[in-house]
Amino acid sequence: MRTNYLMCFVIAGVFLGGCRQTEKSDMASDKVVPGVQQEQAFAKTITKELSLGYLLYLPKGYGEKEQNWPLMLFLHGAGERGSDLNKVKVHGPPKIVGAGKDLPFIIVSPQCPEGDWWTEKTEELIQLLDYIQQRYDVDAGRVYLTGLSMGGYGTWDLAAKYPERFAAIVPICGGGKRFFGWRLKDVPVWAFHGAKDNVVPLRESQEMVDAVKGGGGDAKLTVYPEANHDSWTATYDNPELYEWLLGHRKEQN
Repeated sequence: MRTNYLMCFVIAGVFLGGCRQTEKSDMASDKVVPGVQQEQAFAKTITKELSLGYLLYLPKGYGEKEQNWPLMLFLHGAGERGSDLNKVKVHGPPKIVGAGKDLPFIIVSPQCPEGDWWTEKTEELIQLLDYIQQRYDVDAGRVYLTGLSMGGYGTWDLAAKYPERFAAIVPICGGGKRFFGWRLKDVPVWAFHGAKDNVVPLRESQEMVDAVKGGGGDAKLTVYPEANHDSWTATYDNPELYEWLLGHRKEQN
């Protein structure tokens, strides 16, 4: 089956277009009397545009029979930001499937706009995930999240904010907010980092793994003794990574 790459924009249950706001407020009294405490009410409706370009990979065999597939959401690093989706193919799963190797996942690889950070794109990412799950045959119990460098930070951040969405996560040479570690107690974590990383210190991953463990979670860290910042090539080339991911399922309420 031909490998498909799609670029489109997220229609996120909100309107595309400029961000616009409409306001309304209701007050119990049209006139506020000084010295008298009065009941008031405030309400504001905000309409917001959310959009992301992304690569989509459907695994070989998709659509041949009625079957739900595991999904992998991949977050690239800072160097791949922009509006050219070819940049997203230079590392990680998009590079692997782009070279013709099949992975048994629906793979969604969004691109972060130039100058932005994944930690600022939480709404866009979760709405994109909703959109894909509604449109394609996704096994909701096997949704996985991974990312490298800036995407490693994004992985820790998105999973901590939406731990109920992910069966397992793989943050690579990233870091996060340690006080959110307890929120990942039910999300298996396998983190990776290079011991000689001179861009993101190893302690960033170690502290997050320790925080998850401290909150009662299941987290482990693999350190490559001789690796600098590129700890992702060896990670994504390792078949054990995908076996580990597929070994985890999220129970659906």
